[in-house]
Amino acid sequence: MKSPSEAAAIPLTGALANGSFCPPAQRKFVLVAAILASALGFIDGSILAIATPAIRVDLGAGLAEAQWISNAYALTLSALILAGGAAGDRFGLRRAFVAGIALFIVASLACAVAPNALVLIAFRAIQGIGAAIMVPGSLAIIARAYPKKERGRAIGIWAAASALTTALGPVLGGFVLAAFGGGIWRAIFAVNLPFGLISIYLLLAKIPADAPTEKRSLDLGGAALATLAFGALAYGLTAMSAEGGGLMSGPSIAAGALLLGIFIVYELRQREPMIDLKLFRIGAFAGANVATFFLYFALSANLFYLPMLLIAGWGLSTKEVGFIFLPLSASIALLSGPVGQWSDRIGPRFPIASGCLVVAVAFAGLALLTHAGIHNFWTGTFPMMAVMGLGMALVVSPLSTAIMTAVEDKNTGAASGINNAVSRIGGLIAVAAMGSLAAWVYSTMLDAGIRPGVPGFGEPVSTALAPELEATRLAASDAAFAAVSTVTALLCLLAAVIAWITISGQKLPWSQTAENQQR
Repeated sequence: MKSPSEAAAIPLTGALANGSFCPPAQRKFVLVAAILASALGFIDGSILAIATPAIRVDLGAGLAEAQWISNAYALTLSALILAGGAAGDRFGLRRAFVAGIALFIVASLACAVAPNALVLIAFRAIQGIGAAIMVPGSLAIIARAYPKKERGRAIGIWAAASALTTALGPVLGGFVLAAFGGGIWRAIFAVNLPFGLISIYLLLAKIPADAPTEKRSLDLGGAALATLAFGALAYGLTAMSAEGGGLMSGPSIAAGALLLGIFIVYELRQREPMIDLKLFRIGAFAGANVATFFLYFALSANLFYLPMLLIAGWGLSTKEVGFIFLPLSASIALLSGPVGQWSDRIGPRFPIASGCLVVAVAFAGLALLTHAGIHNFWTGTFPMMAVMGLGMALVVSPLSTAIMTAVEDKNTGAASGINNAVSRIGGLIAVAAMGSLAAWVYSTMLDAGIRPGVPGFGEPVSTALAPELEATRLAASDAAFAAVSTVTALLCLLAAVIAWITISGQKLPWSQTAENQQR
């Protein structure tokens, strides 16, 4: 899941020049439209994790299909988001933003009526294409509509509202799922229609059109290669958890690696590449992105598989499980500002490294609790999620600062966009790889295979099992998630080490200037 504060790291491209295309009286409509559009993506992603067990029951989806319901969206979004940001410069921000919202809500309605998992996966991929245009457009149009002196306040309001929707979405969604039953998951997608239509109305009826500012290349060839490369890698990793799919995993991973190599060569030869790979020659920039990949790999894996364990494994209600996202969103919303100021004074290295360590402690705690079979949500799991939220709050703002300050001013937009894409790719690979790990541990605990009548990992029990079989299933579920949390805790530890070695520990120049002025 992508936090609002991180989403603010989307590149502000050349379209965001000084001044504004929007008269003062109409700027509030830009802000409302951007907030509503951002809510579509944030709410959709977080509630879906809570609803996944119900979707699996309703559509008869296995674990591999559940992974792709998440990953089809993540794949197209992560591969196309940089090209989507460039579309605003080429065609005009308002026009591109409206197109992205329209595609997103049309795909959402198709998801709401999907008759099976395969159709849902296909339209989730189309949703991701719409989001790749919509997500960068939401922040870019605010920054283009407001003059510099007002821009910070407007973006702050947008980020706070986005944090609120991200925090409350899963909580409200959990209550709705508990009250109306598993079939109500379709409403998660249908609710995008009114939000999206209001946004489109405000953009077209209340906001003037902006002129395209650059004839930038969209690098569709690079976008296609990235989609194929990461899609093949995700398919190969996911195939390990599918029954009979292991034969395809090796060739798919090899094909993905080959395509990734071709993508790198292709980008290096482009005059206007989607990703400026030369930036990775800068040690601090490369290190910050490697740390980002490992940290968001860990975060995405836990936020995707923990609800499965709690709902399908422990039998908790969705209204309880909906609260697990609250500490993350609340911590980032409340602490990112003060942490950012602290980072300016002492440099970003210590906050990032210490934050990664705190997240590692939280995930290690989850691993210990589940391995020991301690099923206390409010006194065990929830406090660990609160610790994780604190750790992420220590990382988010300083990481954006580290990325921006590692490169020259002219490359800050490209750098922030790359970092945004890296975090999403980390989540894509995590859901694929950790699902296979969870499935392997789960089946091993069940005596080298799923017993007849016993559902797969993360799949709710439809009929009562014999007491000894239920105990074995529960122990296997705990062991599977403990394995995921253990691996992700180690990756967070690795992220902390990489951040400490590569990221600058010096205070930033503007913080020194501010201190001198105060004196």
